[in-house]
Amino acid sequence: MAGEVRLLMNLTPYREALALPGVRSLMLVTLLARVPKTMTIIALTMYVVLDLKHGYGAAGLAGAAMTIGAAVGAPLLGRQVDRRGLRPVLALTTVAEAVFWFTAPTMPYPVLLGGALLGGLLCLPVFGVARQSVAALVPPEKRRPAYALDSMAVELSFMVGPALAVLLATSVSPKASLLVVSGGVALAGMALFWLNPPIRADHEPVGTARAVSRREWLTPRLLGILAISTASTLVLGGTDVAVVAVLRTAEQVEWTGVVLAIWAVCSLVGGFVYGMVSRSVSPMLIVTMLGLCTIPIGFGGTQWWSLALALLPAGMLCAPSLAATANAVSQLVPASVRGEAMGLQNSSITVGLALGAPLAGAVIDASAPAWGFAATGLVGAVVGLAFLVAGLIRRRRTTAAPAAPAPTPATAAAER
Repeated sequence: MAGEVRLLMNLTPYREALALPGVRSLMLVTLLARVPKTMTIIALTMYVVLDLKHGYGAAGLAGAAMTIGAAVGAPLLGRQVDRRGLRPVLALTTVAEAVFWFTAPTMPYPVLLGGALLGGLLCLPVFGVARQSVAALVPPEKRRPAYALDSMAVELSFMVGPALAVLLATSVSPKASLLVVSGGVALAGMALFWLNPPIRADHEPVGTARAVSRREWLTPRLLGILAISTASTLVLGGTDVAVVAVLRTAEQVEWTGVVLAIWAVCSLVGGFVYGMVSRSVSPMLIVTMLGLCTIPIGFGGTQWWSLALALLPAGMLCAPSLAATANAVSQLVPASVRGEAMGLQNSSITVGLALGAPLAGAVIDASAPAWGFAATGLVGAVVGLAFLVAGLIRRRRTTAAPAAPAPTPATAAAER
């Protein structure tokens, strides 16, 4: 009975966050809207390899074109959301991306590369909109469980989307997978357009007396959060590749899906626990621990079950790293530029994923699969530790400094 009471008490942060107006519908709609978005790279890869009969290098180039477009476009689209509102951006990106995926099966490879770049540039900003709307709907003191729920929704979508893309490409056809992505993106955009989640809280001004310059909100602290966002997804992207390499070397590739599923479930559990924690945990510390726990994974044995066990500690930190960095960004910027800031964070996540896989692959090719985990984990740990130490030094200097006049609101926001 005591255990049940403690569990119910621990669930209170989630109950309170979901009880806020608009949060339940936002979580449900964005969860479903993310699924076609997580199908995109796999669907494109399968089409280039199986239908166009090009190699994986050509498929990787097409995926890279889309990734570059998305990384460049995310902050630009976020800035337009800040300036013009959500619905005009949703209308533009829904039509543009759905048209690309619908016409992609008719494109020769050179045209497909250009289309992928443009499709990424104008991709539906589901991830950024979800995080921006969480900040608008949830007061700062309750955002940790809300962003934990959001990170768990991201994990669930990545468990479903890529598997669905592979299933469609192999059991129906690669073109069918592209068409399903097109229809899914169209439905996702229309659902978000209908929901029209707020991008600012009721008490936050719609307009400001003057434009907020980037110098005021793009602070060293925020740049550090963006850097560790990149580091965290670099570790995750490298882990994906290293898992496949270890199992392939052990001739146990058929267990890849099981191992990755166990890793994903651990991430869900970790995100759930993170949302129940009453004390704030530094995102720098979480990413540092993620990197440190990733380094030894490959040396835990070559059997699929031993690899799965070795993944457990790092897996528990995946969703918390995403939730903590999103929460930090929401706290560090004024509402009038939150869309652009969330777009920058989305770009940093995208860049990390794009760097992690080739880094792990290059290290594995030059040495052994186990070193793929070690290399990407080391990068994550070093970046996280560097900014963690920098933050501690800055805090110590601030504490040791003599009392200063009360800061203005803009200065206070930058100091946070």
